[in-house]
Amino acid sequence: MTGFPLQIEADVRRRLAGLGVWPDDVEERFIRGTGPGGQKINKTASTVWLRHRPTGVEVRCQAERSQVVNRARAWAELCAKFEARRAAAAQAAQAEREAERRRTRQKSRGQKVRMIESKKRRSRIKQARRGGFDD
Repeated sequence: MTGFPLQIEADVRRRLAGLGVWPDDVEERFIRGTGPGGQKINKTASTVWLRHRPTGVEVRCQAERSQVVNRARAWAELCAKFEARRAAAAQAAQAEREAERRRTRQKSRGQKVRMIESKKRRSRIKQARRGGFDD
């Protein structure tokens, strides 16, 4: 069963709008659950399955016996997944900016001195291989 026979909470709608996700892009199904529970779980379609078609993000919730409660939890979980994805993307972009900043910054005076000393030491080692210093 797809569509929206029940209304989505205003808080969830607001969160989805802030993330740029349209509820119409989400496929919603009510299916029978799995696992322990016996006859009750096998007879009722209380599990809620949501899939955002453009991104393929899926959520499945069967935490409660009530379809309405599971539906609210599934929508909240879908919002949380999108928020986590957005936060991860922002963190990756920040890390990239920081890495670029570290790559392109100027060396400190101490770094320059150590680098020159290292080059001189390396030069002496290579000249020693040639048979001595030629000044």
